[in-house]
Amino acid sequence: MAAKAATDEKEAKPLRHGYTTGSCATATTKAALIALITQEEQSQATIRLPIGEEVTFQMESCEFSLERATAGTIKDGGDDPDATHGALILSTVEWSDEPGIILDGGLGVGRVTKPGLPVSIGEAAINPVPRKMIRETAQAVLDEYGTQRGIKIVISVPAGEEIAKKTLNGRLGILGGISILGTRGIVVPFSTSAYKASVAQAVNVAKEAGCDHIVLSTGGKSESYGIATYPELSEEAFVEMGDFVGFSLKQCKNKGMHKVTLVGMMGKFSKVAQGVMMVHSKSAPVDFGFLAQMAADAGSTQERIDEILGANTASQVGDMMVDTPAFFEIMCENCCRAALKEVGGGIEVETIIITMKGSLLGRVTINDTGDESNRNRG
Repeated sequence: MAAKAATDEKEAKPLRHGYTTGSCATATTKAALIALITQEEQSQATIRLPIGEEVTFQMESCEFSLERATAGTIKDGGDDPDATHGALILSTVEWSDEPGIILDGGLGVGRVTKPGLPVSIGEAAINPVPRKMIRETAQAVLDEYGTQRGIKIVISVPAGEEIAKKTLNGRLGILGGISILGTRGIVVPFSTSAYKASVAQAVNVAKEAGCDHIVLSTGGKSESYGIATYPELSEEAFVEMGDFVGFSLKQCKNKGMHKVTLVGMMGKFSKVAQGVMMVHSKSAPVDFGFLAQMAADAGSTQERIDEILGANTASQVGDMMVDTPAFFEIMCENCCRAALKEVGGGIEVETIIITMKGSLLGRVTINDTGDESNRNRG
């Protein structure tokens, strides 16, 4: 009994939030600039986040000469680490002959090559809020020490190019590394705000590229199926929404997309069919009673329905129902209607459900009025 109580207490422990790449870049800039001015090594730097909280960052390294200084810190993603968790974020500050503050990206920080992002083409992928944080923090240090000289700040992430392969940056047209992100300064566990920001940017890039049909997928395998299904669409039309179904649908609706295709597998789409629009495994369990009801509606036997009620995973249910196309049609139709309800109608929604091996289970399209549907069996 004591062991269970300890477990419950552990589970109830609040999740620890982390800090954005923008916050890390700001802290390292402050440390490097103070080191450059004072010619003294800095072991930490305290900055004010956009939410008003003051946070002290420990420096992993701090090197300086008379002309430049570089400081680095390790990015902490908290209890919901993203692709950049554990990355070394560096800032190099050097004196400049030009007055004011010049900010740029170095090794491992991407460059913007497509329109539709909050940063102009050709510039380093340092988003507006981190730019403001870095500039204001640097200016405050210059003012504190009474320094009038101009400076150049270069943010770099040595592992950034490799890390970027795990993000949406390539699809967004951000090449050569990661983005320096953050609007609040902190990373809230399971909100994965950086991923949502990437989805929003991807939809905007698609809009700027002239797309009016977007294919939203839950992951790499489902995206590959979407690309094979719609080879005529441009690269920008394919967006990995991950678990953020509702958020992604609303982004598409807000950008005036005519059609949205959802591509995914049993596990996540069994939740979407119920109207669950955030399908992270921790957000909502699979409802086997709901799956059993769809099986009943598809004409399944009581024996099969009982098997579904005793199943362990949604994928297992998919395997049970593979010989009943009507089951997947019903699920796809439910997904479409739930999506239309989420965005208030006004768009055409298609749902495609595939197996883990990439075989089609079901495909249904419902137009923006919800009065007609076109079902394609796989």
